[in-house]
Formats: sequence, C-alpha cells, structure tokens
Amino acid sequence: MNTMDSLSESGFADLVDAHCHLQDGFLRHSLEPALIRARAAGVRMMCCNGTHEGDWRYVLGLGRQHGDVCVSLGLHPWYVGERGADWLARLEALVAGNPVGIGEIGLDNALEARNDAEQEEVFLAQMELAVRYERAVTVHCRKAFGRLADLVGVMRKRPPFMMLHAYAGSHEMVPVFEKLGFHISICASITRTANRKARTACVRVSPERLLVESDSPAIAPVGVDFERNEPGYLPMVVEVLAELRGEEPEVVAARTAANARDFFRCCGGGEAK
Repeated sequence: MNTMDSLSESGFADLVDAHCHLQDGFLRHSLEPALIRARAAGVRMMCCNGTHEGDWRYVLGLGRQHGDVCVSLGLHPWYVGERGADWLARLEALVAGNPVGIGEIGLDNALEARNDAEQEEVFLAQMELAVRYERAVTVHCRKAFGRLADLVGVMRKRPPFMMLHAYAGSHEMVPVFEKLGFHISICASITRTANRKARTACVRVSPERLLVESDSPAIAPVGVDFERNEPGYLPMVVEVLAELRGEEPEVVAARTAANARDFFRCCGGGEAK
C-alpha cells in the first residue's frame, strides 16, 4: 500500500488545509487527481493563495470552479520587485468584487537580494486593504519575526483575522503573536525530527489559534518528494501535531477545521461536493 492509499483510509472525516498553492508546480497540471485524493483523505476545504499579479485571476478561477477551494490574493515578498505601477489598484478591485482573503503577503529577510523598505511598504498597504474590506490575512515571515511584531503592533486598526502560515518562529514568539491577534498555522516541517524549533513551537500554540496546512506543493512530509506535496498529505501533519501536543488526532482535526472555517468565513470557502 502506498502513502496516499494509506491516507485515504486515515479515518479523518473533516480536515481544512489553511494554506496551499494549487496553481504552482506539478499541481497546476495535475490538479483534478490531487483534489480527488485530498477529498478521499478527508480534506473538506482548501485555501489557495495567490502570490503575484500573474496568478491572481487564475487562483480566483479555481475558487469559482471548485466549491471546496477558498481564495486569498496578495503580493508575496518574493515578487515585490516585479510589481506593476498599478498593482495595488488591481488587487483592490479583485478584493472589492470577490469574497477573498488577502495573502500571501509578508516579510522575508532570508532573501539575499531584497529591499526591506519596499517589502514593508507593500506589506502595510495590503494590511490596510484587509482592514478596509474586513478580510482575513495570510502572512509569510522568515527571519523577520521581531520586525513583523513591531509593524503590526503599532497599527491603529488590524485586520479581523491574521494567520502566520508555516510558522517558523520560536516558541517564545508564539504568545507574542497570539496577543497581536494572529492564528498560527502548522505545516509538515514538524514531521522532521531534526526540526526541533518547529516541533517545540507547535506545542505552544493555544487551541483556539491553531491551524494546519499543506503549503503544497512545497514542504512535503517526511517520505515524500519535497516539491511534490499536496493537500491529501494533510493527515500526516495532523497525526504528528497531535502526538507532539499529547492530544487525540481526531480532536486536533476537529479543532483546526473549526478554527479555519471561522477564520475564512469571509472568503467563500465551502464543502467538497
């Protein structure tokens, strides 16, 4: 029996993938089989994030085509230097006219070639857009957790829901971000026993702030090609997360699914048909 066969028999009836990129990598050309496998594994809702101007309309179309795909649109820090002069107006038009979240946005100090001032300007512009339209925000952060906390901490008003996806910060920063209003989303990095930082941090997250994600097609669980991840592998994340937290997998699955539905209620997410 292969890995995906075993997942289809995992017993989870209701999982929500809080963050994925169904438009990227192998998934773009093999999406339908991947969605079938995800549904067989118990994944009932997936939030697909756009990352640059070139994929926003494609991602929006995925949400319209599939009732169990909700959508967020944003300008990722990796693509800040490629933005057009009217990028923000284009994004606002899509947000204003559609039930979408804003993401993936954020800060990335791991990039060697970067402009920190531009990253922050683009990030804050999108945060303000989320405030204006009362939308959930999905945030990417690498090696900039202190700066992120500072920027969000001085905002006069914050978006109604904020998520740090694929959390890679320290366990000490978890309560800091929770106090700011963030949910914390956990990915398959915790399946690697050498990643003590991620495995320690996930235990610190409050139950009501906890989410799970695939971040597919990247960050696959141990035993899967790193760039061949898909939402159907989400049960592996839940199983390891439950073990680390000393909880029953079914409890973690139910709680994170409920948290995600509440988080994404503005984004048009639905159920598998």
